[in-house]
Amino acid sequence: MSTNSRLHSILFNKCPRCQQGDFFVTNSAFSRNFDKMHEHCPHCGENFMPEPGFYWASMFVSYAFYTIYSLITFAIVVKWLAIDLDYFLVGLVPTLILLTPYFFRLARRTWLSIFISPRPNRVHLPEGGI
Repeated sequence: MSTNSRLHSILFNKCPRCQQGDFFVTNSAFSRNFDKMHEHCPHCGENFMPEPGFYWASMFVSYAFYTIYSLITFAIVVKWLAIDLDYFLVGLVPTLILLTPYFFRLARRTWLSIFISPRPNRVHLPEGGI
């Protein structure tokens, strides 16, 4: 996978502009501070908070991730492995709860990447951002 793509920044917690600075403070979605974001990219100074309420719409992206995950696991578990639907549902709910921090972070990175195109050769800006 190219390191100059939107998909790279979404999957690897990188700035959608420079592809080098971290988007979230921690790299793990399963830590106490899973939701703490940098306000600006530590490498290029890109603003990660373009306006108040910007990430409100990322909940729809998160909903899409939950739906895709549920459909794929349904197809594998119920249709392909022929496991009873009740067992699938009993296993699905805890799995979705455990994946909430991961989908939260993935949705925010995806939402910002829609609006910011990659420019990997952007120079480092001094403190204070753009």
